[in-house]
Amino acid sequence: MAEGAALRAVRGCLAAFPREARELGWPESVPYLDRPPSPLEFYREWVSPNKPCVIRNAINHWPALKKWTSAYLREVVGPKVVSVAVTPNGYADAVFQDRFVMPEERQMPFMDFLDIVEKKVTSPNVFYVQKQCSNLTEEFPELVCDVQPDIPWMSEALGKKPDAVNFWLGESAAVTSLHKDHYENLYCVVSGEKYFLLHPPSDRPFIPYAPFMYWKATVRFPQHPLFSRLNNPISAFLGQSSISQPPTTYQKMVHLKLWMRRLQRRVVLMESHSFNAAKLEC
Repeated sequence: MAEGAALRAVRGCLAAFPREARELGWPESVPYLDRPPSPLEFYREWVSPNKPCVIRNAINHWPALKKWTSAYLREVVGPKVVSVAVTPNGYADAVFQDRFVMPEERQMPFMDFLDIVEKKVTSPNVFYVQKQCSNLTEEFPELVCDVQPDIPWMSEALGKKPDAVNFWLGESAAVTSLHKDHYENLYCVVSGEKYFLLHPPSDRPFIPYAPFMYWKATVRFPQHPLFSRLNNPISAFLGQSSISQPPTTYQKMVHLKLWMRRLQRRVVLMESHSFNAAKLEC
């Protein structure tokens, strides 16, 4: 009887852990900064304690904010063949039934991709330029001069330049499933909007692994009993010229709904750093 009571008490403490941890140390909402932090401030206040933030007005000086229109991208990149992820429902790198499924990686002229994104050509699939491993410098070097090669305060805070800089552009239907990166991330939104739903590390014991680990990113929790013990995820919204820093210890669900003019699309720039044997994306 005593052992059973002790076990119930332990279970009760564990069940209360996510809520109490948030009260003690995790923010209920993601803080917004109106200016880029200094390298010391960024590392001390956000990277080291593993806390997320959104930094507004961070890339106002980038020419890309004004130059990256559909007409400009067609003129500069145009017929060049690039790598495009193609999925039937917008969920790339996700679990489907009992399989982890990767998108089809299709080689196609960039102007054909823009035709699909702009709905000039109809397709039942979802197309997304999302290749990593520094696709901006490898596949889109024509666009490098429109952005900075790195985020200076990030590079100084981490003590090195980025290993990779990635360019992502796609339709609003593309969604990132629940996942955890092994990187510190900075996402720079050039055009449109980006939404994050974040679970702090204290939620981890109640987030079941496969097949739920890569559950579709929705505002409502998956219908699984473990999730009933969690508070709502922490949400973050990024507009144009904003930078997001979701820490490595957080579970992330990401939905991007971005546009240029009337077109629903997304343009996201991401850098990758290595730091203390861990990669850091910004």
